[in-house]
Amino acid sequence: MAGTLYLCPTPIGNLKDITQRTLETLQSVDFILAEDTRNSGLLLSRYQIRKPLVSYHKYNEQERSPEVIKRLQDGQSAALVTDAGMPGISDPGQILAAKCHQAGVPVTCLPGPSAFVTALAMSGLSSRRFAFEGFLPVDKQEKEQVLDRLSSSPYTTIFYEAPHRLKETLRTLAKYAPDRKSACIRELTKIYEECRLGTLEELAEYFSLNEPRGEFVIIIEGLTPQQLDRQQKNRFEGMSLQEHMELYKDLPEKEAMKRVARDLGLSKRDIYQQLKTGNQP
Repeated sequence: MAGTLYLCPTPIGNLKDITQRTLETLQSVDFILAEDTRNSGLLLSRYQIRKPLVSYHKYNEQERSPEVIKRLQDGQSAALVTDAGMPGISDPGQILAAKCHQAGVPVTCLPGPSAFVTALAMSGLSSRRFAFEGFLPVDKQEKEQVLDRLSSSPYTTIFYEAPHRLKETLRTLAKYAPDRKSACIRELTKIYEECRLGTLEELAEYFSLNEPRGEFVIIIEGLTPQQLDRQQKNRFEGMSLQEHMELYKDLPEKEAMKRVARDLGLSKRDIYQQLKTGNQP
């Protein structure tokens, strides 16, 4: 029988935040895959766990995965840990888990620390619906797409950021969502843990005067239904009915008219009459 891959979350700051089950799993597996063997070695040493460590990080996960899967297929079991938090969430893990599933190797994930969930709960901002974006993409076009989604999103949106990029990132985010309720949370579970609330403009101003220190989670509350409705209507100001219809050119004409009517708060009959006569709403 194939062995099992265990995804094991590790503390995001305070080393006491590790579960008994995680410790028992790390003690029982045949080998441990570690994002950084030095960091993981310190954690394992604290809890007197001595297991073979295999380096597994974003620069070698594609080529290392086949040999790991071969060992698992031969009946060995492995734990995957990253430097902090949940493997596969802005950290290595997703590729190996997917390949194990494809190869018929059992995969299980232990519950435990995750920075964005901890920060969201702490912020007091809406958690009913949220989108986790991780770090902003480096690619300019992909980054623009993320920011465009943010500007009209009804979901609370969560980002990670490093201290040396925080000021620039807050200025960028403030251009797309200047007045939204937001939070910057740093050093989670550590001595200097801090949760600062305000609009993105206020947070950008604060950190322009106070040097950012520690790893940050940025949380931005989504648009309310009223804000979304107002933004949607502003989008169509100055647009001709024909231009508006063009937005839905891939749909049948009746469905396109229905969408335009909904956007403008009119009936489909009104849209039909205006298109027929050439009058604007």
